[in-house]
Amino acid sequence: MEDFEDYPELTRAALPQAVLAVLSHGENHGYAIAEKLRQHGFARIKGGTLYPLLKRLDEQKLTQHLWTHEHAEPPRKLFKLTPQGEAELLRAEAAWTGMTRALTSIRTTSQEKS
Repeated sequence: MEDFEDYPELTRAALPQAVLAVLSHGENHGYAIAEKLRQHGFARIKGGTLYPLLKRLDEQKLTQHLWTHEHAEPPRKLFKLTPQGEAELLRAEAAWTGMTRALTSIRTTSQEKS
């Protein structure tokens, strides 16, 4: 398991970007998104966290949803990334990379002065 699970603030900060990243591989329903997140270290994500986030992403026009009606299964809401969502994912990835660089720089500078 990833070390970040001990830091709920990091999980909350990274979760929107992680959901957009999952959807960048294609449309998916909530349960499948949660499973992909769990496979990549977001072990504690529950529906009470994920579904409100999916609703916010939809409201922000970063995702859109459609209902599927399979004959043998109940209707499911499928989410997909919008062009705005793709742009936001790139912006968020750049910001996260910049934050990582800044933290590494602070740590390295602090070690050099010790």
